[in-house]
Amino acid sequence: LSSVQGRTVVATMLLAGIAINAIAGAGTGVLVYLADDDQLRDLTFWTLGSFGGSSWEDIKLGVAFVAFPCIACVRLARPLNVILLGEAEAQMLGVNIQQLKYIVVTLVCVMVGTSVALCGMIGFVGLVVPHLCRLMFGPDHRKVISGSALLGATLLLGADLVSRLVISPAELPIGIVTSVIGGPFFLALLARDKQRGLW
Repeated sequence: LSSVQGRTVVATMLLAGIAINAIAGAGTGVLVYLADDDQLRDLTFWTLGSFGGSSWEDIKLGVAFVAFPCIACVRLARPLNVILLGEAEAQMLGVNIQQLKYIVVTLVCVMVGTSVALCGMIGFVGLVVPHLCRLMFGPDHRKVISGSALLGATLLLGADLVSRLVISPAELPIGIVTSVIGGPFFLALLARDKQRGLW
């Protein structure tokens, strides 16, 4: 949908993603309309995010669909670093930009889709954690990708601990905790970049 004459246009990809999200939202709306009370409760917790609904069998299956693409992304760190110079420069240095985009987007979709299927929609981790890793380690994708995986897991474990303790013995959905923490942090990053004149 975002390819024009064999090249991926990022703005078109974002707009296509918004349209697909709207269609998927309509499908979710139909499921909500058809669901009974128990299914509605499960769906509500899924949309807010929780680690409580996954069994060990689910996790074993999920590891395969997350670990291997993550390792593949780390192996793609060198061409991703070259792209930081600019797409034209990277292409002159021998990087197949289009193929790399397809591979990276596919790997990320597999990882994100698996994670959301197992844990629900846990917001702001994917936005905030890579920015934190860039602040700590610099732009090198070898450090950013592996650092994001480790820091993201650590932050989620901390958020899960908070969600289990804050209204104990009940459990607060983890997506609420990550949004409360991640939203202000992301706004602070945007404000800092605006003050620096980066946008």
